[in-house]
Amino acid sequence: MLFMLIVKSSKNSEAGNRPSLELMEAMDKYNKELIEAGVRVMAKGLKPSSSGIRISYPNSAENPVVTEGPFTEPENVVAGFILIDVNSREEAIDWAMRMPDPQGGGEGQIELREVF
Repeated sequence: MLFMLIVKSSKNSEAGNRPSLELMEAMDKYNKELIEAGVRVMAKGLKPSSSGIRISYPNSAENPVVTEGPFTEPENVVAGFILIDVNSREEAIDWAMRMPDPQGGGEGQIELREVF
C-alpha cells in the first residue's frame, strides 16, 4: 500500500528559511530509518510557493487561469512529501507519528493520504 506523507508549509518555510541543524539531523535519522525498513520510495522537499504556479479551471468552457505564487495561507501549501510503501494503514500512521515536527517550533503539520 502506497501512502504519501504530505508536509504542509509554514510561514518560516514559505520565507525560504532552512530548517535548524537539529531538525535536519532528526529528519536525516528518520529518513534513514525509513530506508533501513525498506518502506521509503521517495522523499523530496519543495521550494517556497513564491516560485510556484497554480492552474485553475473556474469555468470548464473557458481556458484555465494561471496564477503565479506566492500563495497565502501556508498551511494549505505543500512543502514536501515522503512516499512510503507499507503493509497497512496502521503501519503508515505509525511511520507518520514517528516523523519529527517537519517545520520545528510546533509549526509542523503532516497530512497522510493513501495513493490509488
